Amino acid sequence: MAGFFDRVKGAVKKVVREDFVTELKRNAASKNCKIVLCEGEDRRVVEAAAECVEEEIARIVLLGDAAQIRINNPEVDLSGVEIVNPATSPKLQEYANLLYELRKAKGMTQEQALEQAKESTFFGALMLKAGDADGLVSGACHSTANTLRPGLQVIKTAAGASQVSSFTLLVPPLAGNKYINDEVIFFADCGLNPTYTAEGLADMAIDTAKSAKAIAGIEPKVAMLSFSTMGSAKHDNVTLVQEAVKIAKGKAPELEIDGELQFDAALVPEVARIKAPDSRVAGHANVFIFPDLQAGNIGYKIAERLGGFQAIGPICQGFAKPLNDLSRGCKSADIVCAVAITAVQASLK
Repeated sequence: MAGFFDRVKGAVKKVVREDFVTELKRNAASKNCKIVLCEGEDRRVVEAAAECVEEEIARIVLLGDAAQIRINNPEVDLSGVEIVNPATSPKLQEYANLLYELRKAKGMTQEQALEQAKESTFFGALMLKAGDADGLVSGACHSTANTLRPGLQVIKTAAGASQVSSFTLLVPPLAGNKYINDEVIFFADCGLNPTYTAEGLADMAIDTAKSAKAIAGIEPKVAMLSFSTMGSAKHDNVTLVQEAVKIAKGKAPELEIDGELQFDAALVPEVARIKAPDSRVAGHANVFIFPDLQAGNIGYKIAERLGGFQAIGPICQGFAKPLNDLSRGCKSADIVCAVAITAVQASLK
């Protein structure tokens, strides 16, 4: 049995397609944004910071103790990377005052604000709020809650946004895929909200379609996923997706969106012709909206680990300024791509 799994792992360990990633980096470089990386204690983050500066993808502020970072990473060239220690920064009191003003109505004292501002993710979010940075990336060694709490409390949602959601961008392997050869695809929500109302699901679908067009330049074809296709099964979970489709079509009539669709009907033309012959999305989807976080998170990890796709994200949408989370299983290359996407998002604000 071990030999079988070794063969499977070897079959999917392919070089990731580089053309999209190269174009993404080039696009980010043209924006000249300053991005904060909050986790100087993590080697992957330090390596990514150095690569981003070397390739001129973005200007980088790395949070942490400069001496300790250099001791722990003697082989990494950090020239050009700005390293800031939140605890000793001359901006600390200014940021603490800003945090106090934002949170005093919730009972925060000035002393509490000062202590919290020393925490790297809060310090980074306050840099962003103050206009001293254009975007933030964290989460390589911190939980999603630790990354997103400062976003929700300090950055807050964008004007007109009903919620913050996330998507994961999947880049196909160099050898391609039977059904996805060139385009990247988008999965949502894979990292943030455990459940959605029908309206929330619809809003996330519309937001993810906009993100797909802005970041990857693709014309989104959005599949609202379920275990049912066009009424083939009856269940409250199916009804939720059906209602979300109706709401999304009402809010964004120009968007190509359809459902409810099983994943194979959304992806495979032959299956789509049988299960959803009248759908313009079925068999051609490139944006896949999962009905809840459990399904989305499982789905993207299968695509990454068994399918050989590079997973970039979760990337957040709906914040007033770009603040993005990382998977704690991420690689340095994933962090570099997240920085590039954050820079592109910053240029759209």
